[in-house]
Amino acid sequence: MSFEQIKFTLFTIVCVNLLYTSGYAKGTQDERHIEVALRMVGHQILLNSGDSTTRVLPISMEDDRYKIQFASEFEFIPQDLVNTVNRVMNESDINTSYILEVEECDSKEVVYSYEMNNAEQSDIIPCVGRVQPKSCYIVFISLMESSGPITALDTGNSSGNLFSERSQLGYILVALILGLCGLAFIMMKRKQKQEIDPHIIPLGEYQFDKRNTELLYDQKRIELTSKEADLLILLYDAANTTIERDVILKMVWGDEGDYVGRTLDVFISKLRKKLQDNSSVKIVNIRGVGYKLVMDV
Repeated sequence: MSFEQIKFTLFTIVCVNLLYTSGYAKGTQDERHIEVALRMVGHQILLNSGDSTTRVLPISMEDDRYKIQFASEFEFIPQDLVNTVNRVMNESDINTSYILEVEECDSKEVVYSYEMNNAEQSDIIPCVGRVQPKSCYIVFISLMESSGPITALDTGNSSGNLFSERSQLGYILVALILGLCGLAFIMMKRKQKQEIDPHIIPLGEYQFDKRNTELLYDQKRIELTSKEADLLILLYDAANTTIERDVILKMVWGDEGDYVGRTLDVFISKLRKKLQDNSSVKIVNIRGVGYKLVMDV
């Protein structure tokens, strides 16, 4: 790994670490935690009605309330409903202050509701002994704070996604951090571009110094002849593409006429030997056609 790759890797690690420590990851976990807990509420409601197979539909938001829907009808006893929901809310450590409403699917009529406010120790739980008949019901839960219900503005979304206030702040911090990281990255790349020597060609694990006709590798310098350098430049400019033998001979040797049939093969062999420690670059013989420089992308 080159020094520039190491710097980029460290830069990426720092940015990712800043994102997690900003509370973004925690905010995402909170959202998922609420969704899982409310699905557990739905699951327990069905179990209390003797139903262990019906599916609880995805949790959504409607009018600032969490919406729990079911794939089939069920009946419930209010006292069991209160005990079940309160137990899950306590075990999940979400919020023990909330308002629960049960609506009939077709009529949208609220057939049962109650308020649980542990912060003030005042629970409004009516009709605990009245059994509600089997029907299609939707359960709505509004989480409460000491100053009132948690609204869509608090959660960051009014169209169905589960977002907490902490998550909203996390997203703001994420945007700021990404902006700063992006700016730093652009400045770093500009600096790198200014420092790049136009005569240096990256060649896998090597660097090819065209001006001094030498390969740089692991603090070593491997000298090339002018013809070897010309041949390597030609192959590099058409990397991963086959160049015909006649084209190579004409481009490198021109009309000098001092080459014989195997001259090109000899020079290719010399280049291969000088590139032998470069695992990401190799010169391939395309039988009967020519050669190509193969580089890992």
